[in-house]
Amino acid sequence: MTIGLEGDALVTPTVAAIDVAAERARTVGASGRHYFNAAGASLMSDAVLDAMIGHLRLEQRSGGYEAANLMVDEVAGVYTAAAALLGGTPGEFAFFDSATSGLRAVFDSLRLGAGDTVIAPRSSYISQALRMLAMKRYDGVDLVVVPNGATGAMDLDALESALAAASGRVVISAVHIPTSSGLVEPVAAICALGRKHGAITVVDATQSVGQLDIDVLALGCDALVTTGRKFLRGPRGTGFAYLRNGVLDGLGGWAPDVRGSVWTGAEEWTMDGSARQLETWEASVAARLGLGVALREAAERGMAATESHLVGYAAGLRDDLAAIDGVVVADPVASPSAIVTFTIDGLVSKQVSAALRLARVDSISVPAGHAQWDLGARGLASVVRVSPHVYNDDEDRDALLGRVSEIAAEVTAR
Repeated sequence: MTIGLEGDALVTPTVAAIDVAAERARTVGASGRHYFNAAGASLMSDAVLDAMIGHLRLEQRSGGYEAANLMVDEVAGVYTAAAALLGGTPGEFAFFDSATSGLRAVFDSLRLGAGDTVIAPRSSYISQALRMLAMKRYDGVDLVVVPNGATGAMDLDALESALAAASGRVVISAVHIPTSSGLVEPVAAICALGRKHGAITVVDATQSVGQLDIDVLALGCDALVTTGRKFLRGPRGTGFAYLRNGVLDGLGGWAPDVRGSVWTGAEEWTMDGSARQLETWEASVAARLGLGVALREAAERGMAATESHLVGYAAGLRDDLAAIDGVVVADPVASPSAIVTFTIDGLVSKQVSAALRLARVDSISVPAGHAQWDLGARGLASVVRVSPHVYNDDEDRDALLGRVSEIAAEVTAR
């Protein structure tokens, strides 16, 4: 969303309102529960499920390969849908079974070794953090974890100092929004510093794609990886990456596969010049088609409108939770996103999440073991995470806040 000046007045562009009732009507899971776990696995729309079931029935009748051959144009359309939502071109997108697989494929293709440097934020998720720690232990890669600034986001001055001191080939493993809070990292500024110092910037956008209005060209990233199951409202077992044209020149996929390679001689092969050189042949076509529907629905709903709605809904939740005695909101200052984290004095987060579930309110407990550089560093053993989406209404909010108030009061009364 772009904010500009008109005369001396600050002008925010008008965005369409989200039709929550319509979103609930096409989301069967929104009935009967108060679902606040979009940051884990969001509720799929009916159309996403229909696309998947339709293709599985086609596979049942025709066989997997034959069914895929009949859907070549529809599968190609998923690449087009990703580019339409995030920017770039269809050839700059590769699809995987998860964001973790995508990040591994991207980092493997960069072929970092002894003397090279990876720079990471404290907001890194466990799978990527452990990947980088393994690169340090087994491959001799230098790993620099940049401290946070006063707002809780990455300290950009410290990042620039790390870039200036880095040796070898340098990669920034950036995070847009972490799993452990509503923090939004200044990714565009991080990418700009990366370009200034000749570093490659790879963005983990698993928690931002689908809730924030993202343009990969405006961000200026070299690669961006995300999942389908979270705020995109796609199926599990899906993920994809954007790779800027040319970023893999001279490198190529670490594990060439028939999907992106042609074996031309006994010891010779050629690679697809597009991002698909990182893909593998085998994939769930049904899941990929479901993801395509989710991508198109997100675009039709409008990402500027979605971001405005979700950020506002979550901000209201933070304010209301903070007003409850015994509840501590755990999000850093720089948290304009749809992820809200909190604790209740006297209870571990798993107990809170379990008590909410009994009232048909779905949340999740995030342990420090999933974010040691963040929660561990802040001395938090765990947090309760709630993450709304466009199908959450006022009744959902009231159910969440009412049950949290009851739980907090029960602790106080002991």
